Amino acid sequence: MTFAVRLLTALALAWLVVSDSWLISVQADFNYKDALSKSILFLEAQRSGRLPPDNRIPWRGHSGLQDGNDSSVDLVGGYYDAGDNVKYGLPMAFTVTTLAWGALAYGAQLQQAGELENVRSAIRWGTDYFLKACSRRDLVWVQVGDPVADHQCWTRPENMNTPRTLYNIDHNTPGTEIAAETAAAFAASSIVFRKADHPYSRRLLNKAKLLFKFAVEHKGSYDGECPFYCSFSGYNDELLWAASWLYMATKREVYLKYIQDQGITASVDEFSWDLKYAGVQVLLSSLYFAGEKSLGTYKSQADNFVCSVLPDSPYSKISLSPGGLIHIRDGANTQYVTSTAYLLSVYSDILTKYGQSVDCGGRTFQASDLMAFAKGQIDYLLGNNPKGMSYMVGFGEKSPQQAHHRGASVPQMSPDSLVTCALSFTMWFKREGPNFHELTGAIVGGPDRYDNFEDLRWDSTKLEPTTYVNSLAVGVLAKLAAP
Repeated sequence: MTFAVRLLTALALAWLVVSDSWLISVQADFNYKDALSKSILFLEAQRSGRLPPDNRIPWRGHSGLQDGNDSSVDLVGGYYDAGDNVKYGLPMAFTVTTLAWGALAYGAQLQQAGELENVRSAIRWGTDYFLKACSRRDLVWVQVGDPVADHQCWTRPENMNTPRTLYNIDHNTPGTEIAAETAAAFAASSIVFRKADHPYSRRLLNKAKLLFKFAVEHKGSYDGECPFYCSFSGYNDELLWAASWLYMATKREVYLKYIQDQGITASVDEFSWDLKYAGVQVLLSSLYFAGEKSLGTYKSQADNFVCSVLPDSPYSKISLSPGGLIHIRDGANTQYVTSTAYLLSVYSDILTKYGQSVDCGGRTFQASDLMAFAKGQIDYLLGNNPKGMSYMVGFGEKSPQQAHHRGASVPQMSPDSLVTCALSFTMWFKREGPNFHELTGAIVGGPDRYDNFEDLRWDSTKLEPTTYVNSLAVGVLAKLAAP
């Protein structure tokens, strides 16, 4: 074969046209192990509280050490959700639940990559905090920090002096979404620690049972986290999500009966901190294939999810950028990228295990088709895109330098340094140039629907990372990193 023919053949194989408007490289491969390690480092950069002696983020220090003092409760710890200094219960719990699911689905791969203990540590950092937040029966502390005041100041968490206002739910002020999601986080995490730390696992599971009971008996949506984390989907998905994880953790009929008799479900085309149905459906489909035929509706809806997101499906509903990235809505759009990739990865494993495929209006998709699309989405984030850049900070030769993140963009200073909020925006938010610290592993919000991206700190829709974007990437990256 001549060199010219070999070159043309290589080029033809490197790019495969899979629709009229977008291209996916079928040969793009990255150092997924490095991406996996860095994605976990970002979660460590989001820690609040007293950092451990083995803290791996040199520019982070202790923060929020007085959290809870106003109500004589210890609420030190937990995670900041994104680029601000507020601790929101709903997205934090979803981060822990999905990270635990990743540890359960890909524990062997995480162990092989040398990251299982780091993932367990990340999960435990969240569950330790939730145990404090749920220390009183039928009361959950769901948020620390006044979000309005916080968003009017651009300071590191180590130096913040904005109000650490406390918010809670109880039988008079219910918050079913948060209570149920936290129950799910406890239940999923209890499985993770069942062999590694059985007493801790039992403690988490007992809290999960109590919280689920509280969520069921005191129904009502909590709007205290609006306008930042409004639950537009209601609480039925969280109740079903929590019941599913409790059944996975206990195999008790009471939770299966809840799923069968009281669970409300729907076919959807996204999985997020607000909308859990697709996650439930993929999770329960494994039980259906294992013999629990009463869960057939969930298996069918898992198939519907696949049919709605695969671009070659006649029932495809999602939009793709010209470069092939899922685009559902502006603002942390990469959360839908990693969540879709994760569900497709897990469902492809289930289909492979049971020798199944998905039928979409006469078009059959094999497990390999699901995984190919999932891999393509992750590869786009890591650099296989029209901009030729990685959307994970610190990964690859070209990645974002101006993540919308207070801790990374403000220089270190002594803990007693005082900075006025107005001056903080002038000095650091509006400052041109790279952040003072690399927010290693953070997957930022990403490009718009046309693959456009400018590395400008003030554009939070494109530059702000969140914990739940990364928590959903961990499992897929572990799978891709496996030899």
